[in-house]
Amino acid sequence: MPAALVTGAGRGIGLATAKAFLQEGWKVLALDKQFGSEIAGERVDYDLTNLAGIPGLIDKLGELDTLVNNAGVLYCDPYDAIPEAHIEEIVTVNLRAPVALIEAIAPQMRKRKSGRIVNVGSVAAFTGHPDLWYGATKAALLNVTKSYASHLGRDRILVNAVAPGPTLTAMYDQLPQSRKDGVMRSVHAGRACAPEEVARVVLWLGTASPDYMSGATVDVNSGSYPR
Repeated sequence: MPAALVTGAGRGIGLATAKAFLQEGWKVLALDKQFGSEIAGERVDYDLTNLAGIPGLIDKLGELDTLVNNAGVLYCDPYDAIPEAHIEEIVTVNLRAPVALIEAIAPQMRKRKSGRIVNVGSVAAFTGHPDLWYGATKAALLNVTKSYASHLGRDRILVNAVAPGPTLTAMYDQLPQSRKDGVMRSVHAGRACAPEEVARVVLWLGTASPDYMSGATVDVNSGSYPR
């Protein structure tokens, strides 16, 4: 049975993604630091700010066919008054942890000459974003995607990303109403995205997309590119 590690799987896109892999018959290791009442897959309690522990975590989890770097942090702080602790957490969870996970899992994938990695970015990567460090880390994650697609491609490891638009998650709920109103003006569908819609794209990239597709970012945003 193939196995997938999904980070941030306690809610939102991560939970929907874990369910999608389970429905396809995969073993799912669902990682989060805090779970709600619903868990899809085998629970892995872990705080991704603990970068030093990531190699040991991957060793303990065993062979993994797909890694989904979904966990992310956003704070709606004023751009000129962002607490240093928030900056550190955003950069660590949104960027450094995905890189550490890729580095930790790459040796086993190289040995097998197979594997897939899917990074969950954001439409925030493409514009100057109100949440400065969130947008910056998501833009960097898409660059990381291209870099590792190059580094790992000769070993038949596919590295791709998905960039969701506004999605109905706890992160979306914390946005001020003015931001939500802007979303409704920008999306062609006239609604926010359902987590399950993003999960279907992540599942495709993590299981069935063509072998020649690597280093790509798939937008799931109903034409929404905030200005």
